[in-house]
Amino acid sequence: MKLDAILWDYDGTLVNSAPKNIDVTKAILSIVAPHLTGKNLPEYLQNECSYHEANHAAKNWQELYVDYYGLTQEEMVRAGSMWAEHQEKNQTEVFLFDGVTNVIGQFSHIYHGICSQNSQSNIRRVLHSNGIDGPFKAVVGYEDVSNGNQKPHPLGGIKCLEAMFGHTTSKLLIYIGDHEADTHFARNLQSALGEEAKVISVAAAYSHSDPESWQIKPDYVASNVEDLLSIIGRYA
Repeated sequence: MKLDAILWDYDGTLVNSAPKNIDVTKAILSIVAPHLTGKNLPEYLQNECSYHEANHAAKNWQELYVDYYGLTQEEMVRAGSMWAEHQEKNQTEVFLFDGVTNVIGQFSHIYHGICSQNSQSNIRRVLHSNGIDGPFKAVVGYEDVSNGNQKPHPLGGIKCLEAMFGHTTSKLLIYIGDHEADTHFARNLQSALGEEAKVISVAAAYSHSDPESWQIKPDYVASNVEDLLSIIGRYA
């Protein structure tokens, strides 16, 4: 079966955006939950190591904000609605993980897409500035999917495929992400596409994630970026 497309998560998979995400979150907290700033800043926003711990332990961003950062449900909803805007405003630079450019180049003949909870315009700007935007035929960001249909709901994947091909009849896909919710998303996308399709999930463990602890296991684990070459190469 021919590989039709490679779908990617963005944060923690293509780029190390932890420093920027911490800065953005702190800015949002100053507006929606000022009682969680300054000396009361959540411990999981005090350094990158703690941020990764919480980010990969939480099932989704809503749980991250409520259970780890201490926001109320109402504050969490307000924070989510502000994410794309503050991502756009924040000037903290993000960097591709070493080796990502090589992986994209090796498989540039295959369509690539991104399904993310980051801002679409922000993602496209980073792809362009790093000279890897060519193979990416679709980018679906936070603002492109309603709040109730964010990952692991498969709608973002459906939208991504429709943007790339004009249909959703692709047979073989690879989805790469650093969070258990990404593996869940891949499984949900598989179900949405039907039995004739196959969605292979790859965990980006090079981003401080621990796939062995996940209840929903990926098909493959990339301990470093270079592992993606052999994993994708099996199907390309």
